[in-house]
Amino acid sequence: MIIFHTLKYKNFLSTGDQFTELDLEKTATSLVVGHNGSGKSTMLDALSFGLFGKAHRNITKTQLVNSINNKASVVEVEFSVSGARYKIVRGQKPVVFEIHRDGVVINQDSHAKEYQKILEQNILKLNHKTFHQIVVLGSSSFIPFMQLPAQHRREVIEDLLDINVFSKMNQILKEKTSMLKESISSNSHEVQLVQTRIESQKKHLGELEKISQSAKQDKMHLISEEEAELALLNVLVTNWEDTVLSDLQTRQSALDTKINEMGKYVFQFNSKQKASNKEIKFYEDNEDCPTCEQAIESSFRLDKVQNAKDKWDELEEARQQCEHQIGKLTNDKQDIQSSIDLEIEERNKINTIKEKITWTQRRITSLQGELSELETGVHSLQEARDTLSSEESKREILIDAKLEYAEQREYNNVITELLKDTGIKTKIIKQYLPVINQLTNQYLQVLDFYVHFDLDESFKETIRSRHRDAFSYDSFSEGEKQRIDLALLFTWRQVAKMKNSIATNLLILDETFDSSLDADGVENLLKILDTLDNDTNVFIISHKGELLDNKFDRKIEFIKQKNFSKVATAA
Repeated sequence: MIIFHTLKYKNFLSTGDQFTELDLEKTATSLVVGHNGSGKSTMLDALSFGLFGKAHRNITKTQLVNSINNKASVVEVEFSVSGARYKIVRGQKPVVFEIHRDGVVINQDSHAKEYQKILEQNILKLNHKTFHQIVVLGSSSFIPFMQLPAQHRREVIEDLLDINVFSKMNQILKEKTSMLKESISSNSHEVQLVQTRIESQKKHLGELEKISQSAKQDKMHLISEEEAELALLNVLVTNWEDTVLSDLQTRQSALDTKINEMGKYVFQFNSKQKASNKEIKFYEDNEDCPTCEQAIESSFRLDKVQNAKDKWDELEEARQQCEHQIGKLTNDKQDIQSSIDLEIEERNKINTIKEKITWTQRRITSLQGELSELETGVHSLQEARDTLSSEESKREILIDAKLEYAEQREYNNVITELLKDTGIKTKIIKQYLPVINQLTNQYLQVLDFYVHFDLDESFKETIRSRHRDAFSYDSFSEGEKQRIDLALLFTWRQVAKMKNSIATNLLILDETFDSSLDADGVENLLKILDTLDNDTNVFIISHKGELLDNKFDRKIEFIKQKNFSKVATAA
């Protein structure tokens, strides 16, 4: 279980250069209040950034740094797992990422991505997506489980049930299978090469056994044919000009520049037309000066209107000319692109011809060597027979290896079937689905939402009313959807605790009480919070502090002072 202790941050979003520190386990329930923009939800972004290197909301890393101080943005998160105390230090300007275990920095030399993988897979044992399914609910940027695609739903449940190890095993098996495929392909290639050498050696042996004038003539004839083909291929390559493609690309780039320039002119004309329209409207609508309240002469107004309209017409004509020119240039660009495509196709053909030239040259060299051997007779028959025997032995070894690879492939195929989503994982998920559905329906009843919720092994929902009418999640009101989201959140936390996989003491409800829940829903949610284990620490972020006062153990108020967010009270 992950026990979160403290969260500290400074120069982060709206906070200044003094640390904002929150005790995450001081009380069972904490109400977080403050005006809009006071920094209530900043704690969510800070916690998410500290753990996963990304904000909870859709905010880039550069935007996380306080825009006034513009440096030394730091987040520190302290938590315990399995008796070890950890502190994550992460910052921007300068970039900082440290993992401390019991006061000692670990794996400091690791690459940032590997460092994050160590944190998520070996320490936290949860990822960003799953964290937001069991810890956070209600934020506008949060995507509830029911709005996730099926694959992402599967990932969340696999993390909860601690069966993602099978996915990792499957990935490892895929890598091994890929290596096996490469070995099989390499083996087949080697067998072909050896077979080619065997056939060549047999042929060579036959030629040595009957060195004849006809054999030499045949060889010379082959050389002549190959040389003729080589000459033809060289002519094809020589006649092709590689500069054509480069010229076309240069022309295309120039057209892009012209199109962009014309686009800027069109934008400028549009802006000026808008200014003319404003001037026309001003003199048409105002007979008196809005500032000095003196009457504006009718002739002056008419002249101003006519001048503005004339200017608008000139701009319209210029804009249309530019757009016409853009259209023409675009057509020219398309024509050039067609030519480029043809040139690229031609280049590919030339490259193929060049490869054939290389092969033909090697073939000619080989044939010339064979002819020389025929003419000189330097090789003995016994040497040729020994070479043939050696190659045949190699072939037998390779064939035996091929059989072993085939057996390994069959074994991998069996294991792959077991590790697929439809294999072992599905069987485990099927065992827990009744528990998940039962818990979800129990929480829905506590929330006074009397429907029957059923999640199948494909993670598709079926929701039926008392009258057995079937509904989808999207068919319900926002308040009803929120009840389903809440029920699933508490279900995931319960399942995580049962599995002891990614259970945590922390639960944050961001503006959940401010949204679509009615009065009964609020009361029912409070009932659920009262039933949570003593080791759960709940933070409720809300605008309705006055309505929720005295319902929680602690009240944390954020204020904005001199453009910086800070904690005013944390009673």
